[in-house]
Amino acid sequence: MTRQLLAAACAALAITVTAPAQAQVASGYANAQKSAAREFVAADFAVPTLIEGPGFKLVPLGPDLVKVDFDAYMSSIEHLQKTFTRSTAWPHPNISDADAMKDMETEQGRFQRRESFAYAVLTPDGKRERGCVYVYPSPVPGYDAMVTLWVTKAEYDAGFDAKLYAWVQQWIAKDWPLRSIAYPGRAIDWSSWDALEAASKAKVAG
Repeated sequence: MTRQLLAAACAALAITVTAPAQAQVASGYANAQKSAAREFVAADFAVPTLIEGPGFKLVPLGPDLVKVDFDAYMSSIEHLQKTFTRSTAWPHPNISDADAMKDMETEQGRFQRRESFAYAVLTPDGKRERGCVYVYPSPVPGYDAMVTLWVTKAEYDAGFDAKLYAWVQQWIAKDWPLRSIAYPGRAIDWSSWDALEAASKAKVAG
């Protein structure tokens, strides 16, 4: 996805996007907390690579998923611009195949280096992507991580967004060695999160 993740949500932090969405998000957060990223999870923590949920499964984003990922976010451009990235930078109608692949390679590389963890939410047979989940280092002090997620417009209308969010909270609490988790745009509203991030950046710059 070129979604610049996150981010989902990451892009949602008003990052000026020129690269594929996810890749941009990853970049922005990596710069915001470089040292935190290096120590994001303990070396002995076995990062989950296949997680089964009710009616879906999570697997790491990577080149093998470029087609289903592309189809998912391109089906929901306006929806994601409003609910996830809060920007027209991602997704947009002119994302190229090369951009989409670069995004997948970026997320795969960050996962392999244990800097951040982006997952596709697939149907059990793996043929369709229902959304994505991102576990990233937090750019705001006081949080071990920030977690963002999105689902396609069709899945959102069917009520899957709320179900996935509830499931993800339980999964992170149960299976990850993270104590204080931020869920921007959900448990904490975007304006408050943006203010916290801006204050953190200002402190570092000062």
